[in-house]
Amino acid sequence: MPKRLLTEFGMGSSLRRLDYTQAARRAVQDALWHNSINLAELFGKDKSDMRITVDVGVQQPDKVDRDAVAAVFPYGQVTVNVTRGGLDMPRPEGDGNPTVMANVAISVALEGI
Repeated sequence: MPKRLLTEFGMGSSLRRLDYTQAARRAVQDALWHNSINLAELFGKDKSDMRITVDVGVQQPDKVDRDAVAAVFPYGQVTVNVTRGGLDMPRPEGDGNPTVMANVAISVALEGI
């Protein structure tokens, strides 16, 4: 069973387009861009061995393209889970399109550690 070694958190938004996938992708980038961790190499593994689990929270989970979120990662075996969470914040103009906010938790695990 893979052992979880790292968890990172991020938040992303779609200000006007009501794009839940883009908000989720930005949340992943927020989590990843805050650090540079060579986790696989520390344990003598290849980056492709990393098991990456992305848990996304948005108000409308069915509107997130899981493949597009997974594509943010340049390597690793990525699983994307989407649940209800995040926040849809009404805009002051009342135009009907809220600002979409997504939260993510990214967990990285390796087998045989």
